Amino acid sequence: MSKFMYLYKGPARPMDQFTPEQSAEQMAVWRAWMEKLGPAMIDFGTPFAARTAVADDGLAADASDLNGYSIVEAENLDGAKALTDGHPYLSEASGKFTLEIFELADM
Repeated sequence: MSKFMYLYKGPARPMDQFTPEQSAEQMAVWRAWMEKLGPAMIDFGTPFAARTAVADDGLAADASDLNGYSIVEAENLDGAKALTDGHPYLSEASGKFTLEIFELADM
């Protein structure tokens, strides 16, 4: 089994802009997806908050629209991709949101 990082990318609304009711609703949907994965969910992760970037020339650069991460365990990249079925981050079906998947290499 290998570990894979999901990176959430897109114009997501920051968590601090949700009402308490909206936060509870979103968390319920995410919890349901997480429970569906069972032991394949290694690290639920967290949303990203404040951000900045620095270029290799030392200048400030625009930070990307990455929004958070999760870590799952699967046999291979196809298995990690299959685990995204029904993922809440991909529910809008607008093409604005992507979930990038990276295998975590051993060091």
